[in-house]
Amino acid sequence: MFFLFFHILNLSAQDKGKDMPFKKIIIAIEEQHAVSFNYTEDNIEGLEINPPKKSLSLEQKLEYLRKKTDLSFENIGNKFINIYKKDTVSKMICGYVLSATDKKPIENANIILNNKNHFTTDSEGYFECHNESKNTFVISHIGFASKRITAGNTDAKDCVKILLEPEITELHEIKTNAILASGISKNTDGSFEIKPKKFGILPGLIEPDALQTMQQIPGVNSLDESVSSINVRGGTHDQNLFLWNGIRMFQTGHFFGLISVFNPNLAHTISIYKNGSSAFYGESVSSVVAISSTPEKTEKNSFSAGINMINADVYAKYNLSKKSYIEISARKSITDFVETPTYKEYFNKVFQNTTITDFSQSQNLNYKSDKKFGFYDATIKYAQKIGIKDQIILDLITIKDNLEVTKSAASYTINKSQNNTLRQQNYGANLSWKRNWNNFNTSKINVYNSSYELLANQKTTYENQSVIQENTVNNNGVNVENNHILNSKFTFSDGYQFNEIGVTNLEQVTNPDFYRKVKDVLRTHALIFEGKYNDTITRLYFKGGMRLNYIEKFKKYIAEPRIQLGYGINKSLTLELLGELKSQNSQQIIDLQKDYFGIEKRRWIISNNSTIPIQRSRQLSLNLFYQKNNWLLDIENFYKKVTGITTSSQGFQNQLEFVRTTGDYEIWGTEMLIQKKINHFLTWLSYTYNENNYDFRNYEYPRFPNNFELTHTLSWAGIYEKNNFKIALGTKWSSGRPKTSPDLSRIDLSNPELVYNKPNNSNLHMFWQVNLSSTYKWETTGGIQYKIGISILNILNRKNEINEYYRINSLTNSVEEINTFSLQRTPNLSFRVSF
Repeated sequence: MFFLFFHILNLSAQDKGKDMPFKKIIIAIEEQHAVSFNYTEDNIEGLEINPPKKSLSLEQKLEYLRKKTDLSFENIGNKFINIYKKDTVSKMICGYVLSATDKKPIENANIILNNKNHFTTDSEGYFECHNESKNTFVISHIGFASKRITAGNTDAKDCVKILLEPEITELHEIKTNAILASGISKNTDGSFEIKPKKFGILPGLIEPDALQTMQQIPGVNSLDESVSSINVRGGTHDQNLFLWNGIRMFQTGHFFGLISVFNPNLAHTISIYKNGSSAFYGESVSSVVAISSTPEKTEKNSFSAGINMINADVYAKYNLSKKSYIEISARKSITDFVETPTYKEYFNKVFQNTTITDFSQSQNLNYKSDKKFGFYDATIKYAQKIGIKDQIILDLITIKDNLEVTKSAASYTINKSQNNTLRQQNYGANLSWKRNWNNFNTSKINVYNSSYELLANQKTTYENQSVIQENTVNNNGVNVENNHILNSKFTFSDGYQFNEIGVTNLEQVTNPDFYRKVKDVLRTHALIFEGKYNDTITRLYFKGGMRLNYIEKFKKYIAEPRIQLGYGINKSLTLELLGELKSQNSQQIIDLQKDYFGIEKRRWIISNNSTIPIQRSRQLSLNLFYQKNNWLLDIENFYKKVTGITTSSQGFQNQLEFVRTTGDYEIWGTEMLIQKKINHFLTWLSYTYNENNYDFRNYEYPRFPNNFELTHTLSWAGIYEKNNFKIALGTKWSSGRPKTSPDLSRIDLSNPELVYNKPNNSNLHMFWQVNLSSTYKWETTGGIQYKIGISILNILNRKNEINEYYRINSLTNSVEEINTFSLQRTPNLSFRVSF
């Protein structure tokens, strides 16, 4: 009787307990018994009852709820419980979730019904639920791509089978930590990558100028300090491929080579390949420099403006919507308003030993000169996403340099005057469409055009003569690229490229009259196949490609295989093998050293497959890379041979200046970089050795040193970066470039004519320069950033000889030695504001 009393009392207390919302009751049951209720809100809305006792079993609680409500409860495997009205017939839908690759069931796949009810699959991948008027399922599981399906209000006789595709994420290539400076890294494929927005500082540089920065990389030089004469492993500047957002650029320097045409505050990624470039890059037998201004992810609105002692620039990015933005940049020289010390040093460097200065130096005249020089560049980018799979990007770029020189002189009663104009410009446009078909396949199509012009117009009133020279290039084409992810380790790409290049050379002279205009057009087609295998566990990386070119005019096929192989011996040591075969149909030549006033005297031409052959190169390099405890050691041995070069493309100023023949050059050498980082301090030392020789078989001296050979090059830098302050000091030393001396014993001074020794029989004096740069950045509470920088090139003001040639002085009947020198001490200041 005692126990019966307490039992009755307990039931009475339960019945008299406080009512609770029905939803809270079933949530408590879900937590206690690890089940999931499926229901519609209208069936339980406003319902409140006395909760069942916690000690009851699941079935007892469900029976209790049935008695207390007008609801029915269907228990499915003690995991899912469907709730419906007693007076309605529950329609059920069931299904299996399977892997699309092996058709195996996926356990614990998450299923959300109509964005409110959540349940999971069992070990067989099975699920079932109440079928409503419209059922929208979102199925997801780790390692698989989420899927969304919709099922109508019908009784399913058979359970639905839902296949989930594996979600494969392509791993980004492993990069080294900062190499040479922060913002510069080396990829697994052997290329160097520069992120200008993360760029630290380098000696003599206060801005991340792409073409100045790449000259710090071992194996990359410019013998005359010009970004328009960059030599990579012995190659000439025109043998490099420069791309800006997929557009081939034929002009790379402002101020005729002293400043890069690529705005340093615009680029997002700069990729530099010395060897082993992708098969999607053609038309170069030397390096590839690919510059992209497209961000990897959406960025906020921004604006910045800056000025230094040469130019001023502005940059703006504005998001038009969540899926589109516009980006504008513009840069212009300030020489129209002020002649800074930096400008004067640049001017003296560029125009020394040209017709601009020869006029006064070679004649005893009362000389006056009025010079007007300026340059500008501007870019526009418009990007638009269409849906979730498509994106369209339009890029436009314009570049222009303009020089006007009016010169006059008086000798006795005779007045002379010259009106000179030199214009160089490059326009480019690229329309790109990219589509993500699914998680494994993407396609990209580029349609581009690049137009280049070099124009010189010289008039002399004394001789009543006019000379016009013009070199124009029109390049357009289409690129199609498809990328396929086969699995987590292997990807495959294929594509097609069409390229058309037309080159026109015009020369027009009055008194005496002469006119010549030559236009050539060449069209090429290329099929590309490329596969990449990257296993981060075994530390094996392999990328192989094949580019098959077809040249319409010559009905000629050229196969260009590429290879990149990397193996991690351990976590610190990597061995890398790179190789490539490449070809090039266009090149720059010099007809006469005084063409275009002797300033930008190179003109573009295209191959005729006979006197101007197709240039072809083969290159192989073996690299050993070590990185541990903030030490970095990079040693690379390479071999390179380029065939089909012409003497007129090599800039000879000796007995070969007027010889027209073809040949090749062969170079081999070693590049070494050692680097150490200690807290905020980074120091590195690089050394390059190479032996570079010409082989002109039809010339009396077939084999001799290359004009661009620097047998030894040594560079050092010490960089300190802490918080917003950066400073860099560095030096560069190299052995002198080859030169050809005259054979004075064979020159008749009564009727002088230059007679030379064997080509490139000696060398210039060594080159040595010390450079300094420093920047400081600060930010206000309003989020506005300010940056100030200072740089000094050639601190010691050393007079470095960079070229030497000889000519006959008709006034004295003697042999003159003409020397060209590098920049003297050149300071520069910059200031920039961003928000």
